[in-house]
Amino acid sequence: MARCVCPWWLGYLLVSPLRRLWEHPVRTLGPFVREGMLVLEPGCGMGFFTLDLARIVGPGGRVVAVDVQEKMLAGLRRRAAGAGLLDRIDARLARADSLGVADWAGRVDIALAIHVVHEVPDAAAFFVEIASALKAGGTLLFVEPRGHVGPAAFEASVALAERTGLRVVARPAIGRDHAALLERSTDTSAGRGTGSD
Repeated sequence: MARCVCPWWLGYLLVSPLRRLWEHPVRTLGPFVREGMLVLEPGCGMGFFTLDLARIVGPGGRVVAVDVQEKMLAGLRRRAAGAGLLDRIDARLARADSLGVADWAGRVDIALAIHVVHEVPDAAAFFVEIASALKAGGTLLFVEPRGHVGPAAFEASVALAERTGLRVVARPAIGRDHAALLERSTDTSAGRGTGSD
């Protein structure tokens, strides 16, 4: 579902240990992810966040890591195997028009859209898929980089997410990024917008 796809070879730079100095996965995600959770991570790349997510959720949890590039996923699988975490990660290739996670519908505790929505061609459809994957009361942590996304564009994306039945419950401080935490309504009839109405 990407329109401006990060080249696969940049995946090696994105998982550099130096990145952890200013964007540490545990510091960033620790307040939102707990042991035993089912986590959906679109745009996982080679797993900068994924491996720490797998450690946080523990053996009773699972991370569904999705990317549009098989080479990114191959790098993720190698890193996860080396860390002994591959059994906690469901790494899957997204289709051009879908995340391909319908089998997890209504079961996901938290979805993480970190620096990814500005790359998808149809943000409205993306948020519909995320809302469908979340269980009632499940959350979406939506984060965009200020260098690529201005405040107005971020708020427009938040409005698209809200049309699917998600509602903003917090505006967490995550570095210098734009961020919003949204929750799926406990009314399971909500969240069925398509973005085309």
